[in-house]
Amino acid sequence: MIKPEELKLATQWLHALRTEIAKAVVGQTQAVEQMLVAVVASGHVLVEGVPGLGKTLLARALAQALSLQYARVQFTPDLMPADVIGHSVLDDTGSGLGRLRVRHGPVFTNLLLADEINRAPAKTQSALLEVMQEYQATLEGETLPLPRPFLVMATQNPVDTEGTYPLPEAQLDRFLLQVRVGYPSHDEEAAMVQLVTTGRAGHELPLEAVKPALDDVQVLELQRLAGLVHADAKVVDYAVRVVRATRGWPGLDVGAGPRGSVALVRTARATALIHGRDFVTPDDVAAQALAVLRHRVTMAPDAQIEGRDVDELLQAALDSVEAPRL
Repeated sequence: MIKPEELKLATQWLHALRTEIAKAVVGQTQAVEQMLVAVVASGHVLVEGVPGLGKTLLARALAQALSLQYARVQFTPDLMPADVIGHSVLDDTGSGLGRLRVRHGPVFTNLLLADEINRAPAKTQSALLEVMQEYQATLEGETLPLPRPFLVMATQNPVDTEGTYPLPEAQLDRFLLQVRVGYPSHDEEAAMVQLVTTGRAGHELPLEAVKPALDDVQVLELQRLAGLVHADAKVVDYAVRVVRATRGWPGLDVGAGPRGSVALVRTARATALIHGRDFVTPDDVAAQALAVLRHRVTMAPDAQIEGRDVDELLQAALDSVEAPRL
């Protein structure tokens, strides 16, 4: 169980983190909330949205507010696994006895932004499988642990998909959440334009106001506390029933697997902690269901032809499951 003083402290930390991120990211409330859920639940995020909606800015602001190491990889068709994981080079000091020296790739960081991940071939995409699942990388036959906390934020563009490489289901399942970033409201867009054009030249990101709110030790403590949030057996059963409802649902060819159930409960625990509670409610499960499941299901061809949206089908499946009374 979480002690009252621990819950109070966690709430203060998360409020301070939100405040700092808001200094750079205008609006996008749901996307920011889901990024915080991923951090607290120690999971990876696949962010989908057209260019120019602030996906890179959100990653940079989050890393800066968390005092975490940050690295960015631009995925391109010619990117190789060694460019992501690292490689060895011959270190010849002139003695003629050259030795291999290992150079760590950009994955050896706390927050990795894999920008436009679907533009690299499957061989390079798969280089992230081990690091995302096991928090380690194998380099020249040696297994090396990654710094903790470790979070992959991958982005992909839902339009202009010609020449891209769709992520395989096995890799999609490694992402805790798939976050959709939409267009801002009129007021939010006006405030954003004012922020990024005042006193700046070119495409400078408005990050100078973002101050460190937490450090890696505090992030790890938040992740530990999230695991202690109480999830009643009825709530866990509700999460499992929601996931199972996607299997065989009209319009879905393939439903979510058991990893979806695990992810749903993990995100529900994190959501409860973010909202200052030490227990999970059915609303916490429902709030994260679409983001947890939309990349774990496959739409049927007829539903795609009809122009149905995966969120529409998932919402119908969610609505069909009765929530428990606690």
